[in-house]
Amino acid sequence: QVQLVESGGGLVQAGGSLRLSCAASGRTLSSVIMGWFRQAPGKEREFVAGLRWSGSSLYYTDSVKGRFIISRDDAKNTVYLQMNSLKPEDTAVYHCAAKIGGLVVSMDYAYWGQGTQVTVSS
Repeated sequence: QVQLVESGGGLVQAGGSLRLSCAASGRTLSSVIMGWFRQAPGKEREFVAGLRWSGSSLYYTDSVKGRFIISRDDAKNTVYLQMNSLKPEDTAVYHCAAKIGGLVVSMDYAYWGQGTQVTVSS
């Protein structure tokens, strides 16, 4: 079991920045894959960014490459999503998620946070 608690959403103007945090607990994280997803009203949930807790590769969907940065703090068991140059189309509920093994970019994550709203005004 992995428990996830997110924080950091809010309202920001286009061009601004936000940082989301996801604190993980419940088991040894070395084999865990962490991902950030988002779901806008009327749209399907989509993968945004992800990483393997024990690896160095980072994964991003094309629409956020160069603007968003995923990182982790091993001491705090926390994954972050730094979102820069935000656009109105980034508006969505953002969820962090975790799974044990598999592909980072696939949607089959077993554990999900409660979600945090990000709203970007134009």
